[in-house]
Amino acid sequence: MEGQYSEKVMEHFKNPRNVGEIPDASGVGNVGNPVCGDIMRLYIKVDDKEVITDAKFKTFGCGAAIATSSMVTELIKGKTIQEALKVSNHAVAEALGGLPKIKMHCSVLAEQALRGAIDDYMAKKKAQGPNSKG
Repeated sequence: MEGQYSEKVMEHFKNPRNVGEIPDASGVGNVGNPVCGDIMRLYIKVDDKEVITDAKFKTFGCGAAIATSSMVTELIKGKTIQEALKVSNHAVAEALGGLPKIKMHCSVLAEQALRGAIDDYMAKKKAQGPNSKG
């Protein structure tokens, strides 16, 4: 397995960052790929300046799915929602030193989980109305 993955992928697989849940998350994204069986749940905590102050994940899947989940949380911490929206699956894969072509779908799942968490945050914010602090 190790031969086809970069050192960085293996590092994030063996020692994933930000594993867990955020009970009072500002947004949660859930995605799954029925073909490979990977399931990702991404939690984000957003402050009143729209900065992502924390991000955690729970992933059931292969090493690449765990590594991409870990990396996406690292990439978005400290970024604004607008900056986080620019994080693409290619940016995740690149930050990991590349992924085998057959595993690129894992970086796509990470991007989709991020988009889902941001969409959830935006929907909650909109539901609270303009005068609420969130």
